[in-house]
Order: sequence, then structure tokens, then C-alpha cells
Amino acid sequence: MLGSLARKLRVFGFDTEYFRDGPDSELERLAREEGRILLTSDRRLFAHATARGLQTFLVQGRSERARIESIVEQASSASIGLDPGATRCALCNEALTPLKKGDLKGRVPESVRRRHREFYACDRCSKLYWKGRQWSRLRRLSSVLRP
Repeated sequence: MLGSLARKLRVFGFDTEYFRDGPDSELERLAREEGRILLTSDRRLFAHATARGLQTFLVQGRSERARIESIVEQASSASIGLDPGATRCALCNEALTPLKKGDLKGRVPESVRRRHREFYACDRCSKLYWKGRQWSRLRRLSSVLRP
């Protein structure tokens, strides 16, 4: 349900695990063991997890901006600071490593290498990132996270 939001939160620098399949009880167990805030748009899961003492936010809204605003509002109400770290891999949640342009030969199209200055790689899944148009859009969206 919230896969796109999870990927964006990773790019913004939040350690975000995405639970794809399995029973809610397993999700609750993982959140408790790993000390995570559970984000869900499922009202039943929200009520159940909250009743069991888990820090849980009910993600509301149709747009990504509205969803992030709902997280920010709930974090503020719970006196939880949202302090992002370094950008993480949108796919696997690993921290990204900066790359030099020379390290990219044959890994990205030459036109991309010429147009952009900053490149990053995920050491776990080998995905490459650079600050292109999508980065600018995400940066505007991330402004919602700043008070």
C-alpha cells in the first residue's frame, strides 16, 4: 500500500523497511523488535498495533505530499523529531556511497555522465543514482519534512 512512500522516505534519508507480505502479527513483531515506528494506512492495523503499545502512525491522504504531511503532523503531536540521515537506496534501504565520474565508465550512458556532477551507488544492490530531474522533484517534496 505504501511502497512508493517507503522509497521516497529512504531517498530523504530515513531508515525505512517495507513489509510486503505476511500477517500483521509479523509486522508488529518486527516493528517492536527493531524499535520502529509503524506506518500504515490500514485503520484496523493502526488500532490493533496502537492497542498493543506500538508507536503507530495512520498515514492519510491520496497524494505523497498529503501522506508525508500526515506523518509530520503525527510525529509532531507525539514529540518525535524527524531527523533524516544520509540518502539511502530507494530499493533496498542501504546507505549510498558517493562515486567519482571516473568510476562510472560503462555503467551509465555517457550523456548522463557529462550532464551530472554527483553520483551515488548502493553497495548492496549496485543501483546507481544521480541528481537529475527526479532529484529536484523529490527535494521539493522533502520540504514538507522541514518545520
